[in-house]
Amino acid sequence: MRHNKKFNHLSRTASHRAAMLSNMACSLIKHKRITTTVAKAKALKKYVEPLITKSKNDTTNSRRVVFSYLQDKHAVTELFKDVAAKVADRPGGYTRIIKTGFRASDAAPMCFIELVDYNENMAKTKKKATRTRRSKKAAAEAAPVEETAPVAETPAEEATKAE
Repeated sequence: MRHNKKFNHLSRTASHRAAMLSNMACSLIKHKRITTTVAKAKALKKYVEPLITKSKNDTTNSRRVVFSYLQDKHAVTELFKDVAAKVADRPGGYTRIIKTGFRASDAAPMCFIELVDYNENMAKTKKKATRTRRSKKAAAEAAPVEETAPVAETPAEEATKAE
């Protein structure tokens, strides 16, 4: 039975898991996008999102709490300066997981995990052209008929033109 076992242990001891997630979180903050397995990315998402929320409030205590998780002075500085400024108005969901297929060696499912506000390609939403269910032939035939149809003149207009 798996009573009260809510998180993935990733086949590691607690200390190894904590060190791995800390290193991955530092890499994510520094590089804004990393490639990893889906299981590690999901664990990292649960690890790093509360830290980003904590970085919105730039106090000495919140810096110390985040540093206790990350153990990297440069990552903490970048998190509180650059990342916190970009996510200030976002209520949550700071990371995105994009699946990329399977690793060649062991067929492990791979993905990108990235900070949402830093990917300019995904931020630009392209408006798709809406397509109707009308056929193209019917639309092409109907348009020229309307343009070339002669307008019938009334007899009063013909009389004024003749004079």
